[in-house]
Amino acid sequence: MICRLCPRGCGAERNEREGRGYCRMPALPVLARAALHHWEEPPLSGTRGSGTVFFSGCALGCVFCQNEKISHQNFGRAVALGRLREICENLIIQGAHNLNFVNPTHYAHAIAALLADWRPPVPVVLNTGGYDRVDTLRGLEGKIDIYLPDLKYLDGDTARRYSDCPDYPETATKAIREMVRQTGPCRFDDNGLLLSGVIIRHLILPGQLNQAKAVMDWVSREFAPGTVRFSLMSQYTPWGDLAAVPELNRRLHPGEMRSAREYMENLGLDGFTQERTSAREEYTPPFDLTGV
Repeated sequence: MICRLCPRGCGAERNEREGRGYCRMPALPVLARAALHHWEEPPLSGTRGSGTVFFSGCALGCVFCQNEKISHQNFGRAVALGRLREICENLIIQGAHNLNFVNPTHYAHAIAALLADWRPPVPVVLNTGGYDRVDTLRGLEGKIDIYLPDLKYLDGDTARRYSDCPDYPETATKAIREMVRQTGPCRFDDNGLLLSGVIIRHLILPGQLNQAKAVMDWVSREFAPGTVRFSLMSQYTPWGDLAAVPELNRRLHPGEMRSAREYMENLGLDGFTQERTSAREEYTPPFDLTGV
């Protein structure tokens, strides 16, 4: 396949076993882990967990990525489409409240093919960094129940420095608008589990409180109350080689999270916040081919 799935549009040739594009991935899905995960937002994790399927490779180049082993180092195992369905069915048998495809942007073609003739009995979640093409998302319309995008930055220089994508702000905001168009307002079942809708995530970075406020301002302006949910995340932990960005080589100060949380409350955003103690190892699952 000649790939233009992500906004980079690199046009790389991806055959079944080899990939030369920005994501470095072949056409076959490469997975690093498939297991129940209990640390998503409450309407996703519920009591039994979210059925997470972690794809390897990435269309982003985040210097602080806590999933570096799979996003940058390419760890994982290629599986055929039939095996991917078996993996998903096993998660449902284990009691997963939903199927949660994590970092799926460069595998949108495989997800579309998987769901073309199979409708899972639980909601399907697309858990993405937010760097998505609208045309690619439209190819998934009717197949995805819940979108879980990041909105990392609204400043192009910051996006270039930390994620190698200066076009991230305009790209991500267009993508999120498309996601909301597809799903409509959030809908929940009687147990408070999310059936459909969009949760927008923002990970607060050290020294980037103004960036967090700008993101929250955008969400507040863009969507009527109750349309989406907002998740303010404090789980940032210094990771990998941060020599080129030394300002990120620390955890959040207590005042940064407190100020962001107060700002969110004052805006009246519906959603979720993490405590500063969320910066712990269990938020980064072991990538060891569990379930693959």
